[in-house]
Amino acid sequence: MAVMTHAPARLEANYRSLSTDDQDRFDQLMERADHAGPHDYQPLMDALAVLTGLFTARDIARCSCWTDTRGCGCAVIFDTALPGVVVTATNDPDCNLSQLQCPTCGHDHPRPITD
Repeated sequence: MAVMTHAPARLEANYRSLSTDDQDRFDQLMERADHAGPHDYQPLMDALAVLTGLFTARDIARCSCWTDTRGCGCAVIFDTALPGVVVTATNDPDCNLSQLQCPTCGHDHPRPITD
């Protein structure tokens, strides 16, 4: 009888490693989650978790360094509950998602909203 072991839960994924179609799907799901109502938000986050392989995450973000002009271009997608996440901008009115740096960027070159 074979013994089955479980792989550890992934805490990060790389946006660049997604196919072009999956990158487009990720972007669309994030946009919808940003504007989703309370009943639609979590199903969208669950779809993002499946798409990225971050099955234990309840909230997912892509590092704000990806698009920030002062950022390093980091493409990490991560669970927002990870220790070391840095908020670089709070969510806009009527939006759900704040801009966040992944723990690595938050450690190496933090840009907290208090800068």
